[in-house]
Order: sequence, then structure tokens, then C-alpha cells
Amino acid sequence: MEAVLSAAIGLLAASGVWLLLRPRSFQVIVGLCLLSYAVNLFIFSMGGLSVGAPAIMPRGGFVNPDAYADPVPQALVLTAIVIGFATTALFLVVMIASRGLTGTDHVDGRERSP
Repeated sequence: MEAVLSAAIGLLAASGVWLLLRPRSFQVIVGLCLLSYAVNLFIFSMGGLSVGAPAIMPRGGFVNPDAYADPVPQALVLTAIVIGFATTALFLVVMIASRGLTGTDHVDGRERSP
């Protein structure tokens, strides 16, 4: 389970960085989204991977700390998802305005010849 999650985080991060280095603004936005997904998965995995365990410690007495997931990374990821959605919406509005002003969707504002 940990190897699959680590591979997914690595693949998302590598794809995000590769797309961030592309010249078109839509690819940059998708790269930022993939990179934020990788960071969210990383933070979420730091809370502990417990299959079938409750999200918080049940009432009544001490329970083995490995028997429940840590709720703090879950709250951080939930907040990061909301902030990521808002920044993606802002980037899309800026991209549309930039395309309207410059006539191109390249990051530096000019077309490159192949």
C-alpha cells in the first residue's frame, strides 16, 4: 500500500513539474493542480495509512494509537483542497484575461517558432 501511494505521489509530482515548465498557460495551470494533488496526498499519508480504522479515537478509555488515523492532516488537506480550488479559479480568470489582451496563451506572451 505504501509503495503504491509513494509511486502515485512521485508520478503526480513529476508530471506537475514537467507541465509547469511548458510554455502554454493552460499546461501550467494543470501542472499546478497535479502538484497540489501530490502535496495533498503526501500530507494525507503522513496521518497514517490505516485500512478500516476510524478517523478519530472512539470514546471511552485508551485505544492503541495505531488503531485510528490522525485527524490533523485530514483537516489540513481539506483546507488545501478549498484553497487550491480558489487559486485555480483565479488562475483561469487571469489566463482568460491575458489571452484577451495579448491574443496568445503562451506564458511569455509570444509565439515560438518550431
